[in-house]
Amino acid sequence: MLPENIDVLIVGGGPTGLVASTVLTRAGRDVLTLDEQPEGHNASRAAAIQARTMEILQELGVADTLVDEGVVVPYFTFRNREKLLNGLRFADLDTRYPHVTTIQQWRTEEVLTENLHRLGGHITRGYRVTGLDETASGIDVHVDGPDGLETVRARFVVGADGTHSVVRESAGIEFVGGDYPQSFVLADAEFDEWPLRFDEVQNFFSPNGIVVSGPLPEGRRRVLFTWPEEVDDVDVALVQNVLDTRGPRGARVSRIAWGSQFHVHHRIAEHFRKGHIFLAGDAAHVHSPAGGQGMNLGIQDAYELGLVLAAALSPTPTVHLDTYEHRRRPIAASTVLLTNLMTTASVAENPVAMKIRDLAMNAIGHLPPARKQMALHMAELVA
Repeated sequence: MLPENIDVLIVGGGPTGLVASTVLTRAGRDVLTLDEQPEGHNASRAAAIQARTMEILQELGVADTLVDEGVVVPYFTFRNREKLLNGLRFADLDTRYPHVTTIQQWRTEEVLTENLHRLGGHITRGYRVTGLDETASGIDVHVDGPDGLETVRARFVVGADGTHSVVRESAGIEFVGGDYPQSFVLADAEFDEWPLRFDEVQNFFSPNGIVVSGPLPEGRRRVLFTWPEEVDDVDVALVQNVLDTRGPRGARVSRIAWGSQFHVHHRIAEHFRKGHIFLAGDAAHVHSPAGGQGMNLGIQDAYELGLVLAAALSPTPTVHLDTYEHRRRPIAASTVLLTNLMTTASVAENPVAMKIRDLAMNAIGHLPPARKQMALHMAELVA
């Protein structure tokens, strides 16, 4: 049975919900975090942890574990099949973590969950939120779980329940934006041969489409590419064909450990707060995987929101509830815009547009201040 009353009810036990729960638990607040998925059912896609996110995770006590287990990536490059167009060096940035850390999202969630348990918190799994009603005395959250239908009254609700957020829909908050016509395919691959640096994320532009590759633990590489049609199986032949026509010459795929195909949107919630209901992570914004920003944005949302709600629940509140939306929505809007521009440029098919894109990227690569500014945006170190 769930409690009848709670200070904060968080819907969603992914990285966003885990971080919000951690911040509130650490502050001694009364929090309940629900997730409809059983443990071990994560098939999500994120792998890149940016510098600003790692600073937050360090403050929460988990950064060292993730850096030790992940791959430290100091370089992020843009190329066509003929040459390097632009190379970003994170080592030049003023941060304790001058690099991207790549590690599968399931492991990031495990580390966050273990840390939450050490603090005395937990995720309550197997409970599906079906709707909510905000009243003068609180928010009634309707839940379907092992004991049937239940209702929990919360002072605050955090929707960290993803793109198809029940919290957002129940609150009547519009999710505005659009969709990309292309699908994306992900493959965690093993290679007999990779002709470029292992510790580098490489973005390849080609007339046949984009392909991005970055390192993972255990010597694997993640390969991401656009694909015009549905695929039955993400196999060695498909990934090898994409690399042969778009990627580095000489790459040889030996095995696909995991693969998936998905469609991408670019949308943002009109508001991140309605009354005592808040949105964070993919419930508040979604965008293309360009630059590896998605999970990072959600973790940063959750950290900020956790601090705001912890302060609001203190005996002498000193924070305005609008602070969260005022700080986080402009950052999310900027990220959605920039990743949309990057994606649109990356998938350009017109020869003139492709030429302009490559020339512009090459020009940035020859201007150190512009190159550093691009790296700062990628690392999410720009306020």
